[in-house]
Amino acid sequence: MNVSDIVKALTPDLIIDHSLADDPDIAGVAAVDAANATQISYIEGGKFASMVETTAAKALILPVDEVLQQKATARGIAWISTKAPRLLFAAVIKVFYTPFRPAAGIHPTAVIDPSVVLGEDVSVGAHVVIYPNVRLGNGACLLANVVVYPGVEIGDRTLLHANCTIHERAKIGKDCVIHSGAVIGAEGFGFVPTPQGWFKMEQSGIVVLEDGVEIGCNSAVDRPAVGETRIKTRTKLDNLVHIAHGATVGSNCALAGQVGLAGGVTVGNNVLLAGQVGVANEAVIGDGAIATAQTGINNKVAPGEIVSGSPAVPNALYRKVSAIYKRLPDMYQTFRKLNK
Repeated sequence: MNVSDIVKALTPDLIIDHSLADDPDIAGVAAVDAANATQISYIEGGKFASMVETTAAKALILPVDEVLQQKATARGIAWISTKAPRLLFAAVIKVFYTPFRPAAGIHPTAVIDPSVVLGEDVSVGAHVVIYPNVRLGNGACLLANVVVYPGVEIGDRTLLHANCTIHERAKIGKDCVIHSGAVIGAEGFGFVPTPQGWFKMEQSGIVVLEDGVEIGCNSAVDRPAVGETRIKTRTKLDNLVHIAHGATVGSNCALAGQVGLAGGVTVGNNVLLAGQVGVANEAVIGDGAIATAQTGINNKVAPGEIVSGSPAVPNALYRKVSAIYKRLPDMYQTFRKLNK
């Protein structure tokens, strides 16, 4: 595929300008420091900008930067300029790579209750088990060993990877992706203390995943005792994320690996929670907030605020405290001398 063919395959709105050089043939994609003469890569700016002068790539996606464009042209590198290099590179990857998705059809080893309603062009893999009163939308795909409990609804084109489990009455929207080992709709952690020990509170609620939600491997979204646990449109969960009973996560959020939300948490729209963030019961996180890695949130985070540390404090304060932390031994010795 020539660079000119790649340009034609991309969304025109993303492209500001381009130079085809000798319109080289491109066979794939790679990181800019690992690319060879048959590959296209990208430079977002910053520390990788100097690699325009050293990369072996025959084509580059560049920011709108005349200096970088001139350097690429001088080296005979074809380039495409855009305001969003990483986004355009993601689009280029789609040109060269299509994830595995089996053709429509029902594997002979699948066990499907007669009451199940199957949409058109559904794919059901080996050893899948689907219990009564389930509805699968058009183009839904269930890979090997998926188990779907009674009363579940799965929307059009949603993909369930091998070995994930969907518990009773869960509602999963269109164009969702549930990765291997994930469990959607299992019982929330509900127990009432008594003098005789813990009394189990049955979890009669449901889990709702709205359209475009993606759940990473070995993540869990629990159903509540009453009501629902809901993840709204286009939100993405990384691997090993836990969403507890009764939590609500807004639209377009991103939760990185090992994030844990306790029961009743409310997360606004466009929120970013970095790795190992923990959120306590009933905490509220406002729209557009960011929590850096290992933050512990136990109350409220204002819309747009960036927090760090445990318990969470504003990120600017956390950075100041962190700078002082390594000086504490010396400061303590000074304090002892002054105290004497």
